[in-house]
Amino acid sequence: MESVRKYVAEFIGTFVLVFAACGTAVAVGCNGADGNAAYLMTALAFGLVIVAMAYSIGNISGCHINPAVTLAVLINKGIAAKDAVFYMISQTLGGIFGALLLGLVAGFDNNSFGANGLFEDSVGISLLVEIILTFIFVLAILGVTSKPEFSNVAGLVIGLSLTLVHIFGIHFTGTSVNPARSLASAVFNTDALSCVWVFIVGPFAGAALAAFCWKFLKADEK
Repeated sequence: MESVRKYVAEFIGTFVLVFAACGTAVAVGCNGADGNAAYLMTALAFGLVIVAMAYSIGNISGCHINPAVTLAVLINKGIAAKDAVFYMISQTLGGIFGALLLGLVAGFDNNSFGANGLFEDSVGISLLVEIILTFIFVLAILGVTSKPEFSNVAGLVIGLSLTLVHIFGIHFTGTSVNPARSLASAVFNTDALSCVWVFIVGPFAGAALAAFCWKFLKADEK
């Protein structure tokens, strides 16, 4: 039953992320034409959702709400393989449910889901951006959750880190750093389906790099 509660928490957290944060991108018109204010509001929405979820479901599931984060935790032996698989399934389903509800509110058209897109049609640049941003984000997570004394501020640090990578990355790719978030948006956005693999591979690669880098950095800790 404890495991089921964790999976449900991950479902809820990812649903909230997609519905509220991608919904903010839709509401403020974060499409590159409305200036920096829309970018900043969207970045803050993603960060604030993480803060809210970290302090609500964090004590239940750890508040990964991101398959890339779960992969990094798995590499660092912080979660069992079985739980990692079910976390990822729950996150994906939660994201799709969030996108479905967002569609019901904002309409089922290709501008209603905050989907990611390639920067100037470049797979290479977009992939590189997602790898780097996910590396930064996941490394921050691994660092701030590594010691119990950081627990009181962990949610805030993680939320601010996600805000940071969004402020930089929205201009380039819309910022994914989260395969479940990207896949959920692409399910209902036909324009995004052809390149959604970039926003799955990139975050997973960046998270794996961060996990192995963290293993190296903390190797001598006692």
